[in-house]
Amino acid sequence: MVRTPLTPEERLRGERLGRLLREARGGRSMVAVAASAGISAETLRKIETGRAPTPAFFTVAALAGALGLSMDELLGRCALESAEPAVVPLIA
Repeated sequence: MVRTPLTPEERLRGERLGRLLREARGGRSMVAVAASAGISAETLRKIETGRAPTPAFFTVAALAGALGLSMDELLGRCALESAEPAVVPLIA
């Protein structure tokens, strides 16, 4: 099976998700959070560093639960960071 290359937007979205999860983890160890979510520490490391920019929904849901985040909160935080300022056309 050949995977379709990721778009630049998909890569950025993966980096944002990783950054948000890393921030939410705070001082907790990667191993402890991964174990709590039922995934390997290697998988969490790949997600946090953006090397796995499109993790499965259930993986993200498990991580959100382990970190005490709701999926709505996680989505909201990702959306806030990705929001771009509106472009207002100039009238000549």
